[in-house]
Amino acid sequence: MIDSPVITEGRRDILPRLNVRVHGTGSRSMMFAHGFGCDQNMWRHVAPAFEADFRTVLFDYVGAGGSDLSAYDPQTYDSLDGYADDIVALARALDIVDGVFVGHSVSAMIGIIAARRAPGLFSKLVLIGPSPCYIDDGDYVGGFSRDQIDELLDFLDSNHLGWSQAMAPVIMGNADRPELGDELAGSFCRTDPEIAKRFARTTFLSDNRADLGPLSAQVLILQCREDVIAPVSVGEYVQRAIPGSELVLLDATGHCPNLSAPVETTAAIKAFV
Repeated sequence: MIDSPVITEGRRDILPRLNVRVHGTGSRSMMFAHGFGCDQNMWRHVAPAFEADFRTVLFDYVGAGGSDLSAYDPQTYDSLDGYADDIVALARALDIVDGVFVGHSVSAMIGIIAARRAPGLFSKLVLIGPSPCYIDDGDYVGGFSRDQIDELLDFLDSNHLGWSQAMAPVIMGNADRPELGDELAGSFCRTDPEIAKRFARTTFLSDNRADLGPLSAQVLILQCREDVIAPVSVGEYVQRAIPGSELVLLDATGHCPNLSAPVETTAAIKAFV
């Protein structure tokens, strides 16, 4: 539901393509970007808390949720750059300036790329469970060996449904709340299998360490104390690599605190913005 201001002429096509929903009454905009295998519904416990002070922008990447699947092009989205271009296009379509970008998981790096390409769109970045590189490399600890990533991707290629059901509880953590893992598995299963396979390779084989460094935007890194996808050491690496950034360890486990610990996640974002 688009209930907001001006949409720049000539850029309207991005809105249906990404299934954009805009709410809130604030003068500044806050964009929420979901992670791999997810959609904008994953923000339902967090985004509403900001509608009184911000114009909140939610969307689905091409291939996820209610996006236009026909708009998916393997060449465009074979790197995170294609997704970052969509972020920039969406922000410009909604005339966002001095906004806040909240990116979960792979969207953290997508947001950084977008902020570098178009300084001024976002003055603050919130990176939830970021990882610039998932594969260990010398002194860098990403959390996985190349063989482990290859095994994970091969499993997804051969059995999308089985991968979703097996990996979702691991990624979500919080074994004492199996309904959270079930929800994530359901989200994975709703994603187009072929697009999911390609996006997984784009996500887990990416190395965006070179995209870190000084940024014009202020940066908050939110890290769970136990996260098999993005361990604390990765959050610490990102904090060191972005001068002036702030790292907050949430009293939460798993890779999806927007679902498992929305109160803590919301409080940390509010303290930052």
